[in-house]
Amino acid sequence: MFLHSCACRLPFQLNPDAPQEGVNKMESYRQKFGASRVAQMVPAMTQTFANEGMQYSMGGLTGNTRNSHRLLAWAAAKHGLDRQNALAEELFKGYFTQERYINDRDFLLEAVEAAGLPRDEAAAILNTDGIGEQLVKEEIHKYPQVTGVPFFVVNGRYTLSGAQDPAIFAELFRNVLNHEAPAGDVAAPGAS
Repeated sequence: MFLHSCACRLPFQLNPDAPQEGVNKMESYRQKFGASRVAQMVPAMTQTFANEGMQYSMGGLTGNTRNSHRLLAWAAAKHGLDRQNALAEELFKGYFTQERYINDRDFLLEAVEAAGLPRDEAAAILNTDGIGEQLVKEEIHKYPQVTGVPFFVVNGRYTLSGAQDPAIFAELFRNVLNHEAPAGDVAAPGAS
């Protein structure tokens, strides 16, 4: 049996009301999750990053992610999913390992360039409202149950929240393949 998949990153703001100016990342996480949960999360994330050869950092600022999501939507729409993924990787690397602020214009444009995207087009996106706005709003309304990222939607109906072990995905995909007929083979209700 053949499984066709397509992974795309949809813009989703966990906290659309976050301030445009940055706030201390560690303090923000403590307020959101509580000190004891953060004390559990940090060593786990540090180990996960170490396993990938990277150094995780909770330093720096966090805040509104609207502009990074707008750029990700633009990258996918205008330059394809490969460029979108490259941009996402640059944003994640900067935010999680280099203590870069996710809403800093200079950082956003540096990430765009590092991902092989045209800086001038990205700057124009940041200078205007509207680009990617509708998609961000649609995703927030489509998935009100999202409380963490990453958040995965498989076949439009199965969801997984948070970082998951690859074995969890393998099990989900096996279940989808074993229990769902391909879209072309599904009969409409009442059809014989």
